[in-house]
Amino acid sequence: MGTPPVTPGDTVQKRQAIAANEQRQVEIRRDTEKMAELTQELKDYLAKNDQGMMSVDAIKKAEQIEKLAHSVKSKMKQSF
Repeated sequence: MGTPPVTPGDTVQKRQAIAANEQRQVEIRRDTEKMAELTQELKDYLAKNDQGMMSVDAIKKAEQIEKLAHSVKSKMKQSF
């Protein structure tokens, strides 16, 4: 009397795949928005500072952009 209804495995797997894909798309959007924000900040910094030396903050922003780009690329390659 207390058992849940049983659904075929394919349906459950399909729902899980759809949910995982939706989550992946949310993460891609979040990462690309953050990447665009950091890119704009770096661009503004470079426009204001014509000196030959880069600040540690600017280098960290560039590294964050690179990490996010790799993350987005990896997530886009995943197929469900």
